Amino acid sequence: MRKGIHPENYRMVAFKDMSNGDVFLTRSTANTKETLEVEGAEYPLIKLEISRTSHPFYTGKSKLIDTAGRIDKFKNKYSKFKK
Repeated sequence: MRKGIHPENYRMVAFKDMSNGDVFLTRSTANTKETLEVEGAEYPLIKLEISRTSHPFYTGKSKLIDTAGRIDKFKNKYSKFKK
């Protein structure tokens, strides 16, 4: 392994899955301005749209998350071309 190419500023960071609210702590160098209190300690917060606790591959459940209504928009837009 080459020396001097890896970051030195690893710190504990809270990652929050926004789809189900799950929070986990791990070390990271990612920058953020938000913080979150976990078990009485303040940690930098990184928000995730999906993680291992909500991804269908890991949960074994197939669920569709359509927060923007994209499927309905598509159906409405192309319904006029339906034969």
